[in-house]
Amino acid sequence: MFKRALLLGFVSGALAGVASLIYAKVYHDSLGADFSKIATTAGIMITSTAGGLLAAVGYWLLNKWLKGKGEIVFNFVFTILTFVSILGPFAAKLPLDVEAPELFPGLTVPMHFFPALAWFTLKPLFIRQQP
Repeated sequence: MFKRALLLGFVSGALAGVASLIYAKVYHDSLGADFSKIATTAGIMITSTAGGLLAAVGYWLLNKWLKGKGEIVFNFVFTILTFVSILGPFAAKLPLDVEAPELFPGLTVPMHFFPALAWFTLKPLFIRQQP
């Protein structure tokens, strides 16, 4: 199960990174706000993939320790941590030369939800429910 969870974490994280990059492009084209020096392509991909891999380890550990209740506990913890993570963009101190810093949370907050969305969407393809 660890290998499947790890593969799910990697794939969902990578897809969340791609979705975030697409969202960043649409955001830039729509509003003209360019935060590419702060939220870099590499940073977005690394963070999303690392988040997916961390979720995989958490999923595996909780299922190992809590047996039948591991998945529901994981889903709850993953969702709570995702919501808590959005505090970061609101607290970020941007360089003084950045134009329209008030638009930064609008770019980054939705990106924080993409790893969880990808995980919950792809999980049935990688890990089957045991009867």
